[in-house]
Amino acid sequence: MHPRVLEVTERLIERSRPTRERYLSLIEEASEKDRPRHGLPCANYAHGVAGCSGDDKQRLRLVDSANVAIVTAYNDMLSAHKPYEDYPQRLRAALRNIGSIGQVAGAVPAMCDGVTQGEPGMELGLYSREVIALSTAVALSHNLFDAALLLGVCDKIVPGLLIGALRFGHLPALFVPAGPMPTGISNKEKALVRQQFAEGLVGREKLLAVEMQAYHGAGTCTFYGTANTNQMLLEIMGLHLPGSSFVNPGTPLRDALTDEAALRVTRLTKQAGAFTPLGKLIDEKVIINAVIGLHATGGSTNHTLHLPAIAQAAGIHLTWDDMADLSAAVPTLAKVYPNGTADINHFHAAGGVGFLIGELLNAGLLHDDVQTVMGPGLHRYTSEPFLENGRLAWRPAATESFDETILRPASKPFSPEGGLRVLEGNIGRGVMKVSAVALQNQVVQAPAIIFDDQAQLMEAFDSGNLERDFVAVVRFQGPRSNGMPELHKLTPYLSILQDRGFKVALVTDGRMSGASGKVPAVIHVCPEAADGGTLAQLRDGDLVRVDGIRGTVEALVDQEVLAGRAPTEKAENQTQGFGRELFSFMRASVSTAEEGASVFTASLGALR
Repeated sequence: MHPRVLEVTERLIERSRPTRERYLSLIEEASEKDRPRHGLPCANYAHGVAGCSGDDKQRLRLVDSANVAIVTAYNDMLSAHKPYEDYPQRLRAALRNIGSIGQVAGAVPAMCDGVTQGEPGMELGLYSREVIALSTAVALSHNLFDAALLLGVCDKIVPGLLIGALRFGHLPALFVPAGPMPTGISNKEKALVRQQFAEGLVGREKLLAVEMQAYHGAGTCTFYGTANTNQMLLEIMGLHLPGSSFVNPGTPLRDALTDEAALRVTRLTKQAGAFTPLGKLIDEKVIINAVIGLHATGGSTNHTLHLPAIAQAAGIHLTWDDMADLSAAVPTLAKVYPNGTADINHFHAAGGVGFLIGELLNAGLLHDDVQTVMGPGLHRYTSEPFLENGRLAWRPAATESFDETILRPASKPFSPEGGLRVLEGNIGRGVMKVSAVALQNQVVQAPAIIFDDQAQLMEAFDSGNLERDFVAVVRFQGPRSNGMPELHKLTPYLSILQDRGFKVALVTDGRMSGASGKVPAVIHVCPEAADGGTLAQLRDGDLVRVDGIRGTVEALVDQEVLAGRAPTEKAENQTQGFGRELFSFMRASVSTAEEGASVFTASLGALR
């Protein structure tokens, strides 16, 4: 193993020892007290099976049959989740074929960031993760189940499902992916037309036509944002079937993998004798593997929020410093849009996750000695699925990349380090996705222009007031302020200015999304402006230096001057309407971005 990986793993284990031990004792207690269906009082049991067919009721009375909870994030509005419409029926049929049962235990909300970008609903996005976690807990609360199948793909949905399921960590669980939509228009062409629209060179009709060619069918969006990063992480964490993340929907192979997921989860139950509860599967080494996969692929910056929150749900205390230290040791092996021009289908065709895991294992950068839903050992994931005479089988994954412009071996990386850096200075702490930013653009020193929301920056661009070098400070966008919406709409405007030769950067306590682009952006800044952060003391014209190479973000202002300024107050409350007022209790209790921007931090902290 690489010494840096061992070092970070060992300190994570030591730091987490008290909370992890308490977590494991809780799920052990739950497992011992668990009385799934056979031990329930008769009235409780009757309620739980009343809606089942006669055959299913009979199966549920058999001691050796497994009852599998299906928790689904299906809706018609997310392209990535549309394929889930018929999954419950398919999963139930597969389970019946082996004498077991599947019940849809509950559904969780699933909002689309692509639809809500720049709209009031985007302010509910991060909080939806907590709602999904709570909904998952409600679904699993009925104590009728021996295992769970989790149906979710996109941004906050996978972390929410995983956080909720980990609190029922005495049950085995397996994620069932749906796969990406086929490739449409190229990401390069889509980005170009977006920039042309921002410059007024094309109209809405042209932009809409291009966007609809990019997002054109059922399945995950094909760029490497948070949704596809989720899928890669679930596979590298051993929670998907090997090679299943990026198989397109509606194909025979996709259907076979879905059926196999139902069969596989029953093999993890107490009845099958190879009991593998989720809470024991997800340990410190699995969390480290997830961080390494994130770095090696230049994955979504949103996971600097999600991975600490997921880890915390399992009693593990992951920090940004852990993530940054690993980034320095992990090479970047993939270039997928926005870090390159290829999409996720191209990545899969070039060798995909199986090739990636093989390279990282051979380089001593991943822990092989972990549990997975396929059994012990991550090496099981250096394989790919295929159909042999109509039956699902696995074969060794590629050991050479089919396209080194997209996916490379560890001996010839795109970069010797991962795609993420923690920046620190008198402005606070934040993160930058350096893998998406050209080296010559990673250092910017320029006067600040202060904005209190992204609309103000867009208006300044339209009025011609941004034709210069500057650092855009977009504040009051943190989790306590307005729910930390993604500021993805800033990307085309800042990219245009950078292309015109201006030195520009972004510093914000908000999120820039899983599709963070080519402009240097220090995001998730802590402490946020609404929580006493230095961001609230910055003024127009203050000289700010963003240095993605050295890892610093500083206001070049005399410290006494800075400290003597009264913090700017947040503008008049704009968090009413469109349901935002319902989430005021979350804004009041949410933790910092570095702690996962979670409302569960205090309650789970009681484990410590």
